[in-house]
This record gives sequence, C-alpha cells and structure tokens, in this order.
Amino acid sequence: MTTDREPVPGTVAEPVPDQREDLSPTTPIDPTGDAAPPTAPGRPPDHALARTRLSGVWAAVGCFTVILILLLIFILQNSRAVDVSYLGAHGHLSLGVAMLLAACCGALLVTFAGMARILQLRATARKHRRADRKAAKHAPAA
Repeated sequence: MTTDREPVPGTVAEPVPDQREDLSPTTPIDPTGDAAPPTAPGRPPDHALARTRLSGVWAAVGCFTVILILLLIFILQNSRAVDVSYLGAHGHLSLGVAMLLAACCGALLVTFAGMARILQLRATARKHRRADRKAAKHAPAA
C-alpha cells in the first residue's frame, strides 16, 4: 500500500491508504459504483495540494500591498506641513510622513530588542550543546 504523496519537510505525515481498501459496510456508494471518500478527520482527499513557501509569499505580498495602499491613503490625507526638530536639526515634513517615520523608528527599536533576545537564546543553546557533547564524550560506553 504505497501513496504518491511525499511528506512536506518539517512535518510528520502518515501515509494515506488507498480509498478503495477502506470500504466497510457503512461506506456510502454513489450511483456510479465508486465509493465515496471517507470523511475521517486528518485524511485529506487525494487531490489536495500541499502548502508551499511560495504560496505563503504570495499571500504575504497581497497583505503587504493592502497595507501599503492604506499607508499611502494615510499620507495623502495628512499632507499638511509640520515643523520637525530633532537633536538640533530642523525641517518641514508632511504630517503623514512624520508620523510614518516615527512609527518606523519605533518598529526598529522593537526589532533590535527582539534581535538581542534571539542572540541571547542562541548563545545559551550553543552553551548547552557544547555541554551535551562534552558529557556524551566522557560518558562510559554501554
């Protein structure tokens, strides 16, 4: 009993048996004589397509396009010029651009904090891997 489907890397998938081998007295049969596919949870139909990274990118591009359109509308509706001063620098910007610039700077601060935490976790994981290798190296052979 083999299937044509390959498991998606990074996931655990059990082979799906051929639908005709799964016939039982309670399995409904359509008028053409073919068995209707069982509706057990966890069993996708044979024609189901697996999700790919490219399909995720396609969905992300669509979402980001909508967000960019909303940002463009925001900037266009808040086009009144405002005076901006920062560390002795003075200038004139539209209100929408100034607010968007402030939001981007805030997002960068959050990104730097997250990056610091990720680096901290990687260093800790590296230290634990080294300790595990050292312990396995010095462990008595069984």
